[in-house]
Amino acid sequence: MQTAAATRALDILRDGNHFSWYVIPLLALVVYVYAVEVERKNWSLFFAGLAFWGMDWFNEIWNSLVFHFTDYAPVWGAPADTAYLILIGLNIEICFMFAIAGIAFGKMLPANVGLKVMGVPNRWFIAISGSIFCVVVEYWLNAIGALTWDYSWWNRDAPWLIFLFGYLPFFAVSFWVHDLPSTGTQAKVVSAIFGIDIAGIMVFGVWLQWL
Repeated sequence: MQTAAATRALDILRDGNHFSWYVIPLLALVVYVYAVEVERKNWSLFFAGLAFWGMDWFNEIWNSLVFHFTDYAPVWGAPADTAYLILIGLNIEICFMFAIAGIAFGKMLPANVGLKVMGVPNRWFIAISGSIFCVVVEYWLNAIGALTWDYSWWNRDAPWLIFLFGYLPFFAVSFWVHDLPSTGTQAKVVSAIFGIDIAGIMVFGVWLQWL
């Protein structure tokens, strides 16, 4: 039996009647953020941002599949007001936020890869700190009902899974892509990430209609 939150999310899933025009300036902001890095030829940050975004899409696909196979609830749901709910746990506002977040966090990376912060390699220090920050934000979103959790192993009493699987891989992959030795390699890795995402959407969403 579906949870109440899952049912509310299904009621607005990909319903264009909820569209609001603020989506367009948000889209423009995302385009601008990436255009700035292209203008500067800062390809490491450009691809790090895309990698972060692509990792979120991967998470959202498997989250939707959890709901399909359980018919109970996704691991996280987004039933609150939105201009467009893309997947059961991903609205257009969250999507645009993650598109920018990778570049924002990437800008915090020191040029010296070997630098340590409090004895911890800086990439891991920022990845862990950023993941904790994101978990805290999710706690707040859950508290106000914007983001729902219906499983006992994924909630405010069990933050480690949200930290380990919800966010840390985003940062780890994004920073790894950032530090890859060539632009070509960065492009190939990001293409592979989005290739998996697109294949998942086409197979599970368009063909099987499980998303």
